[in-house]
Parts: sequence; C-alpha cells; structure tokens
Amino acid sequence: MPEKRTISAPANSNLSTRPNPSPRRAIPGLRWWIGGLLFASTVINYIDRQTLSLLAPYLKLEYHWTNSDYANIAIAFRIAYSIGQTAFGKLMDRVGTRRGLTLTVLWYSLVSMATSFANGFYSFATFRFLLGAGESANWPAATKTVAEWFPKRERALATAFFDSGSSLGGAVAPFIVLWIYFYWGWRPAFMIPGALGFLWLLAWRWLYFPPEDHDRIAQSELDMIVADKRESKPASDGAVRPRWRDLLKFPQAWGTIIAKSCTDPVFFFIAEWFPIYLVAKGINLRNGLIAVWIPFIAADLGSFFAGWLSGYLVRRGWSLGAARKLPIIYGGIGMTLLIPTVFTTNLYLIALLFAVVTFTYAGFTTMANVLPSDLFTTESVASVSGLSGTGAGIGTIIAFKLAGYFSDARHATGTHSFDPVVILAGLVPFIGMIVVLLLLRNNDATDRGLVRRI
Repeated sequence: MPEKRTISAPANSNLSTRPNPSPRRAIPGLRWWIGGLLFASTVINYIDRQTLSLLAPYLKLEYHWTNSDYANIAIAFRIAYSIGQTAFGKLMDRVGTRRGLTLTVLWYSLVSMATSFANGFYSFATFRFLLGAGESANWPAATKTVAEWFPKRERALATAFFDSGSSLGGAVAPFIVLWIYFYWGWRPAFMIPGALGFLWLLAWRWLYFPPEDHDRIAQSELDMIVADKRESKPASDGAVRPRWRDLLKFPQAWGTIIAKSCTDPVFFFIAEWFPIYLVAKGINLRNGLIAVWIPFIAADLGSFFAGWLSGYLVRRGWSLGAARKLPIIYGGIGMTLLIPTVFTTNLYLIALLFAVVTFTYAGFTTMANVLPSDLFTTESVASVSGLSGTGAGIGTIIAFKLAGYFSDARHATGTHSFDPVVILAGLVPFIGMIVVLLLLRNNDATDRGLVRRI
C-alpha cells in the first residue's frame, strides 16, 4: 500500500485542484501518460480539421467553388484560430488546462459534427470559423501542460510527442474520411470523426490534474518535477502575471512568434491544399493517396527526431539555446526543398520532396513549441504560445489568400498554377530561421530574471 501523503497546491496556483485526494496506487511515469492524452487530443484535432481539405476536390464540384472560394472558407477557420490562440492562451493561464481543454474540446467536437448540416459556402464558412475558435486552444494548453509536468531536459521530446499527433492525424485522416465519403457521402464524413472528442474527454477528466494535486503520482516523480521548477525559477518570479504588452517587449517572445509564423503556414498549406495541389499537377486523388499521407508520417518522424536530438544534446552538456537552435537551422534549410517540386509532376518525387520538407519542418516547429516553456514562467507559457499561434494564423491567412488568387489566376498554366506560392513557401522559413537565431539570445532581461536563460 503506497504511503499516504498530503498534497497541496503551490502558492500562486490558479489551477483546479482535487480536494482531499485518497491514497491510490501511483502510476509509473505518469507524466508520459499525460503526454499521451495531449498526443491523442492533437490527433483528433487534426482529423477534424483535415476533413474539409480532403473533401474539397469533391465539394468544389458539388457547390461550384473556385480555389478562391475554398481559400475564403479555409481563411474563416484561420481567422478564428488566430484570435483564439491568443485569447485561449490567456484563458489557459487563468483557469488551468484541465478545465480549459474540457470546454474547448467539447466545443469543437460539437461543431465538427454540426458541419454535416452545412449546405453552401456561407454555412461552411460559419462552421469552419467556429471550429477554428475551438481548436485553437490545443497548442497553448498542451505547451502549458508540458511546462507543468516535464523537466527541461524532457520538454523537447514531450513537445515532439504531442505535436506529432498533428502529423499522425493528418496521415490517418484520408483513410478514415475518404473511406466514409466513398461509402456514405460527405455528411457522415464530418459527423463520425467529430464524435471522437467525446471519448477523449472521458479519459482527460479521469486522469488529468496538476502534478502537485495528483493522487496517482509517485513521490519520486513529483520531487523531480518540483525540483526542476525550483531550479528554473527566475529570480523575479512572483504572483504578478505579465500582460501581453509586457511579454512583447522581449526579443525572445518575438523569436518564438516568428518561429511559428514563418513555418506553420507552410505546413498548413500542405495539410489543407495538398489534395487540390495534386489534382492541379494532374494526379488522380485515389491513385495519389500515398502522396497525401507520406509527408505527415515524415513530419511525425521529424518531431521525434528533433525532440530526441535536442534532449540528447542537453544531456551531453550543450547549452539549452544551442540544443534548440540546431533543429531550427536544419529546418529552415530543409524547407527550401519545396522549390524543386515546381519542376516535376512525378508523384513519387513530389512525395519524397514534401516528406523531406515536413521532416525538417517538424524539427523547426517542435523547437518553436517548446521555447515558451524554456523561456518563460508557468504563468506566461500559454500566453506566449498563444501569441505565437496568432502570428502563425496571420501568416496562414496571407498564404491561403495567395494560394487561392494565384491558382485561379494561373489556371491556364495547368501543372504550374501553384508555382509562385510553392517558391515563396520554400523561401520564407529560411528567412525566418535567420531572424529567429538573431532574436533567441540571453540579454539584459535574462540577467534581471525576467526571462529564463538558454
């Protein structure tokens, strides 16, 4: 029988607590079970959002949409997603991730199912806007949870773990969504995946509590988490929660924002436009299914590789900053391989190049996701993560507008209709890499204890 201990919330904690926990057998490696829940949430999140992009070639024919029409529907999602990242990031810092994710997953699961009742451009745009609002909370909440549950040497791998759910969700979505579509039509293809969130909520409500309030955490694991928090705590850490305008005074915050803003729009272009891009290249979507999921699998592998590599370098004595910057460097360089795809219509070569791009992208974005927890205190992690998500959302809106405009305007060029967008998508992350490397440095704010040292 495990020893009974008294668990109390730490000072300044605003997280939901579990009163008078009863003594129960500890779950070994509980933090990784929590990480598994974040991973599952991200998988479901991406299956729901991928449904429209996979069905877009068929819905375009049924509703006579142009690429610009589809871009505007996708942008409706991105507008809400961009605003929601910052708004829900602040909310997660206030109410905690247990309550916050419960509300938002319930929200977007209901909206995803309700999309099956859409009947035209405006109703699709409305449902996508509502879906974007609900789904925007996932990354700020997951980043905050990683900061609460994992020591700094494991945060990169834990972030890679939950973030890899986006790639796996994108990879399995074609097999789920298109299979449902070919048998029952597009309305059930929205309804059935949307129900997955309710199953996840049962597990989340049962298992998740902050580590200091959890009655299933081993004493050794709790001691490790608390010791790491104490070691990483800046000298000025206190009860005052920084405002957005305070956070934006730090170049480190801008480095995090730019890291997301210059990379995520490229991945979202791949995730939401790739089926249309393949059709524009003259590839039949049924025959090109391999090309749809291979880049997502590559992104999964890239997330785990970057998380392992960064953690390994920290254990080998590298500074935290150097260990985080290496994947950013190879990510910015690797994403330029989008550009050669404009010269080929070969399905397998396109799939290979996109796979290399998403593998290296995953390293860049994994570091962008872990940086808020590296640089800022628990009270600010979700807020900074939300700001970076908003920056990525704004970049994605611009990218989608360009994709819709150029692909329609250049329709007569056939397989080259997306060339300007693809070339730009290969260059922006490289430029972003250079800017991020200049901004992520220890400075006066670090010396004064306002930002953690990397």
